[in-house]
Amino acid sequence: MSRVTCAPASRRRRKRILKRAKGFFGDRKGHIRQSSNAVMSALANNYKHRKLRKRDFRSLWITRMGVAAKLHGISYSKLIFGLKNAGCEINRKMLSELAIHDPDSFKNVAETAKQALA
Repeated sequence: MSRVTCAPASRRRRKRILKRAKGFFGDRKGHIRQSSNAVMSALANNYKHRKLRKRDFRSLWITRMGVAAKLHGISYSKLIFGLKNAGCEINRKMLSELAIHDPDSFKNVAETAKQALA
């Protein structure tokens, strides 16, 4: 009886891992054990960092809005509270875009928030 090695299946598994490790540095792209560990951690970090990216962008938007609000004489928290009281439903992403690309519109929004607070 000849020995069964499952060679096509195991080769396919190894090639799949090595294909995913393409572009890694050093032994992490060519040796199956290092590649396997590198690919598994990369996939785990990929999932985790997709979630963190959302958090990072929200903090960026808030920072931009805070600076723009200070230029118009209102703090970020009062701006958001005033907009909520005024019934304005513009999200933070759009407000930060307004603050950067259309300062006149952001000034109007800040004035609306000030009036809602008074």
